Amino acid sequence: MRCFMELTGRDFKPACAMTRLLTALAMSVVTALPAFADTVADAKRLALEAVEQNAEQIATVGDVIFYFAEPGMQEHESAKYLRETLEQIGFEVKPGGAELPTNVWATWGSGKPVIAIATEMDALPAGSQTAGSISRKPLVDGAPGHMEGHNLMAAAAVGAGHAVKKAMQQFNLPGTILVSIAPAEEQLISRPFLVRGGYFKDVDAAIVTHVEDSLSTGYGLGTYALIGANFTFHGRTAHGGINPWDGKDAVDAVVLMDIGMDKMREHLRPTYRAHRTITHGGVQPNIIPDMGQIWWFVRDATGPWAKENFDKLVDIGNGAALMTGTTMQMEPFGAAWPLLGNKAVAEAVQKNIEAIGMPNWTGEELGFAKALQKSMGQREVGLQTQPLPLASGRQIAASNDIGDISWVTPTGTINFPSVVPGIRPHHWSAGITPTMSIGHKGAVTGAKVIAASVLDLLTSQELRDAAREQFDKDTRESKYFSLLPDGAKPPLDLNREIMDRFRPAMRQFYLSKKATFD
Repeated sequence: MRCFMELTGRDFKPACAMTRLLTALAMSVVTALPAFADTVADAKRLALEAVEQNAEQIATVGDVIFYFAEPGMQEHESAKYLRETLEQIGFEVKPGGAELPTNVWATWGSGKPVIAIATEMDALPAGSQTAGSISRKPLVDGAPGHMEGHNLMAAAAVGAGHAVKKAMQQFNLPGTILVSIAPAEEQLISRPFLVRGGYFKDVDAAIVTHVEDSLSTGYGLGTYALIGANFTFHGRTAHGGINPWDGKDAVDAVVLMDIGMDKMREHLRPTYRAHRTITHGGVQPNIIPDMGQIWWFVRDATGPWAKENFDKLVDIGNGAALMTGTTMQMEPFGAAWPLLGNKAVAEAVQKNIEAIGMPNWTGEELGFAKALQKSMGQREVGLQTQPLPLASGRQIAASNDIGDISWVTPTGTINFPSVVPGIRPHHWSAGITPTMSIGHKGAVTGAKVIAASVLDLLTSQELRDAAREQFDKDTRESKYFSLLPDGAKPPLDLNREIMDRFRPAMRQFYLSKKATFD
């Protein structure tokens, strides 16, 4: 078999490990017919070559999205670019969906099985950072930026979708490939609406992906459940010195709600988390405020536990309103079930991870990683060089609304190595590498593993059956229900004021590059 091309930075060099790689990849699919096994191996070979040949295009997608730097619900340029790119590849793209104007939903093929690739694309407020600069250097002071590598995740999903489509065409593989790149993950907004709207009801299995400092998969619970809401209290103004008795202090209600939840903490499970920010605390001291607002996130290890905690929080809010003579209005603002990794899918993904392996880091990349770690007070370990072994039970207290998908269809997870170890998300330092070769090479590796794993699910009925059996077992005692209150709608104005303020200055950094996949 001929050599495939191994990506090193932006240069390509031959690496004749194709025979060993394809043997391992072919073994990752349980098949009954040798001829079909050959077809699957050939399809994977073609998909891997497609990723390699389009590595520059994958990098371009990631870079363009990075400089758009649009936070949740304002990803208009990002969504437009991704839709146009997927249309150029040949996907059928549907605008919006579930009342989410910036949702990206693209399909290719027809009929069963339907396999989804799901990820996100939004940036974070106040995260602007000059790529490659170890010192703090915003592109635009105060502007949003990519502090979690979502730009690379969108790029890897597009690259993998293109590769799978090419393999399906070449080998006439039946089924449908779906690429879902959702908005506003950082506020946990979009996937609950997509799932509630039935967008994943016909999906046979899904692969979800995220950046990490390692190449890994896993199974079992991976993240926490979360419910968020804005609580707005309305009272009556009065002069703070002359007639405060005529006022009804809405900020007092906010403070009492905060204190009440603080007193409730002793009586919640040790697994809970609850945090808030006061988003409106009055205008000046001598005006009794007629409006106060507090934004809460409540988490726990399971969906039902998070709902239980949230219901207690609502009761506390109602009590605060009663004590102050104010009224309370609740606006849902984010929800997520824990991510549930499917063991059967994870085992197939792990075989692809071990066959494909980590990127080949250069000395320059390793040196940069150590310099960045040193500047952040982290251990100077460089970059990961080996994938992590398959493991379960890596649940962390962070949340991602992509978890909702995993409770309605068997879901595999793929973390790809585009992050320097020790550099944490939601910090400006996480915006240093997403357009550097470290980020690009990790995204290409991620696209390879995603594409190979999707092809496994498309071509192996045994794998899909095993995944469904595992899914039924995992969800037997905890059935999915939407954590969104009845009538909840996406907050379309979220972050609009931020982008109206900063977009004019950010436009000078936009890239006018098209990604043309072949």
